[in-house]
Order: sequence, then structure tokens, then C-alpha cells
Amino acid sequence: MRLELRHLRTLCAIADAGSLGAAAVALGFSQPAMSTQLRRLEELLGGQLFVRSAAGVGLTPFGSDVIDQARDILSRVDALTRGPMPTPAPDGPVTLRLGATITPVVADLVARLAAEHPEVSVTVKSEYSIGALVELLEADLIDVALVLDYPGRELRHSAAIAHRAFALEPAFVALPSGHRMAQRTEVPLAELAGEAWFVTPDDGAGWPDVFYEACRQAGFAPVRTHEFLDEKNMQRMIVAGVGISACQPTMKPIYGMVVKPIAGSPIRYRQLLAWRRESPAAQLAPALHQLATEVYRELVTQTSHYHAWTLRRERA
Repeated sequence: MRLELRHLRTLCAIADAGSLGAAAVALGFSQPAMSTQLRRLEELLGGQLFVRSAAGVGLTPFGSDVIDQARDILSRVDALTRGPMPTPAPDGPVTLRLGATITPVVADLVARLAAEHPEVSVTVKSEYSIGALVELLEADLIDVALVLDYPGRELRHSAAIAHRAFALEPAFVALPSGHRMAQRTEVPLAELAGEAWFVTPDDGAGWPDVFYEACRQAGFAPVRTHEFLDEKNMQRMIVAGVGISACQPTMKPIYGMVVKPIAGSPIRYRQLLAWRRESPAAQLAPALHQLATEVYRELVTQTSHYHAWTLRRERA
């Protein structure tokens, strides 16, 4: 048996449906045939992908990793089969209203857009809440946004909005350099039970629920949390030993702090470009997505701890 794209689509359908029966109906299979194919795929991939229960199926940690990679592969294949997407220049000057949550992509994206599309001027509105950015898109107060969502908690919006992922990334953990885990290549989340955590507020898209769920799966609940949004001061407090924090892997540590992968990547983010279908952003969406993808890939290579992690994954 060779792994084919149809197999990846089957696995994603099971993950999305939450049960073998529902996935079988969606794909036009019988449930026994779906069960047989899943068993063969698990044998081929070398591990259990789903945990069966009376309520349906849930992903194992290994299954989460496989599904994330399957979605990424299918997204790239779908983009290839669509062929080149023309991006004609707008008729005359255009002002693009860009919203952005906490992401290191925005600065270089705006700079590159200005260089490659001088006919487009950009105004930027920063919001922490992803939910607030979606509301601004829905109300036609911005044209396009850089947002996040989480596998299994995909971004919700009306048919007036479209979105496309340009990166799938794991959460890392920020520790003081003197921490007992600071020299580890990867840090098991369970080993951080008992720590005080800095946790950013509700983002309207699933955080911090995904953090607490990952902790629960690791067998603990954080004993103490500090709600914090100011990254610079949070980093200083981490250096001082006040607490630790889950973070984006592109975070660049200050002196006295290290950023490490969490073993098994139990928390994942998707970096997304979302735009109004009826706006100047719709015409520019392919170019914006390509620029965001390029900027993100350069950020990876410029961030030593993240780049090292990606190289280890490629060699595994």
C-alpha cells in the first residue's frame, strides 16, 4: 500500500467529522470499508491516529501531527492544481485597510507590498483579538487581516469573508536561561507542571482554551497564571524567574531567556490571511498570500531555535 493524496483526504475527513460513520457518509463509503482503510493507514504510518470511543473518534498526539501535515500537503497541492492566479494591478491608486493581530509578519509584508505594488497604499489597524478583527472584516471596516486559528478550531466567519493559511506552526515555550529545562532540545509539557505561567487573554478564536486543554492532556492544570499582554515586559519577567510562557516559535529571546520547542507540539497555530470577497483585497489576495508566505519562511530561517527545529523535522 502506498500513501496517496486520497488517503490524506480520508484522514482529514475523519478528523473533521469526528466519527468514522459521518466520514464514511461524507465520502460515500461504508463504515466497515472506512474502518478497514483507517486500520491500513495506521499500519502504513506506524502509529495510532485516532482514539475510538462511544462519542466518536479523537486524535492521538501522533494523529494530530499527521493531520496537520496532511492539511499542509493538501493545501499546497490544491494551490498547484489551481494554476497561476493572475493579480492584475488595480485600476488606479487603491487604499488597502489591513488589520493585524500579534504577528511578526506584518512589518515586512507591508514593506514588500509597497515595493511590489506602489499603486497600493496601506493603512494598518492593530488588534489583539482575532474575533474583533473578524468583526471588522464583516462590518467592512477593514479589507484584509492577518489572523490566527487553531487546528480543530478553524476560523469562523460569514460567506462574505475568505481565508487561506500561509503557515502552520507549533507553540514553543519561553524560559529563563537558568531554568532546569533550559538545556533540553525539546521540553515535555508535563515536565512544566507546577510552574507559574504567563497567559495572554481570550483572543476570540480559541486561546487560551487550547493552552489549558494541552495542559490537561499532559496531566496537569497550571497552579498559577498571570494574564499578560505586553511582550517586552513579559520577557523581562520571565528572565527574572516570575513565570514562563507558551509563545510563537518566531519569538526572539532577550538576554537571559531561551525559547524551546514543546515536545510533540501539543499546541499549534495556523497563520492566516483573511479578506473581504468584495473589496480591493480580493484582487490582491494571491499576491498578499505569496508575500506573507515568503516573509514567514524568511522569519523561520532568521530564528535559530525555530530553524533548528524545522531541520530536525526534515531529517526525521
